[in-house]
Amino acid sequence: MASKACWPSAAIWKPSVAGDFTALCRKSVDYHDDLTRNIKTIRVSQDLFDDLADDAEEARIAIAAENALRIPSVQPFITRPFDYGTVISYSFESAHWQQTRYSDGRDYGVWYGALDLKTTVYETVFHWHRFLMDSFPDETAEVIGERRVFDVRCDALLIDARDDKRREPRLIDRKSYAFTQSFGRYIAGQQQNGVLAPSARCEGTIAAVFNPARLSNVRDKTQLTYRCAPAVDRVVVERTAGRAWLSLSPSELY
Repeated sequence: MASKACWPSAAIWKPSVAGDFTALCRKSVDYHDDLTRNIKTIRVSQDLFDDLADDAEEARIAIAAENALRIPSVQPFITRPFDYGTVISYSFESAHWQQTRYSDGRDYGVWYGALDLKTTVYETVFHWHRFLMDSFPDETAEVIGERRVFDVRCDALLIDARDDKRREPRLIDRKSYAFTQSFGRYIAGQQQNGVLAPSARCEGTIAAVFNPARLSNVRDKTQLTYRCAPAVDRVVVERTAGRAWLSLSPSELY
């Protein structure tokens, strides 16, 4: 079982040499192109209050209450990760699921995208599969996850760490986020826009963006369906419903 395979280590990593982070920041790229964002969704709209409301009036009240508590956002697909980094972690700052590779979830949010669709699939399949294994690892029935993918314009000067994984393998450490979270805190402290870095799950590139003002023009790209029986080491990904597009073994991502 892989319940905590990538959670940050209990010990806080401290750089032995002050220049470790500055060395990673020596190269930058003036990036003006799309990034691909992959989030959870449902393909068919559902009435989320049908099991709570007895009539239409009660449903309207429930919807109004939910809207009143929702964080307002002009572009929620861009700003939601930044909102979550402050609002949710305020109440659950010790919860591991609020921590990400480049943030400890306490003081700032990080928006994650990738340079290509497949990299987003490998990254999100890992996290989804880890959730399945934490919840019901012996389940033989198929579990379905639905995803929505967007292209998002990014115009920013980004740190370019894509070629640094051999010199600094902790960038793609699959067992600990300690180094990258410290690096992320350094980036945030230097008020940098973000970083292009190697993916820890495949040969692709991820983008960790710290400044929401650098993102714009959200456009639908595709929808995906993930299918997995947790007891079987296989995830099938569909772009067209009922037609396999990609198949991978989750154990290879840990």
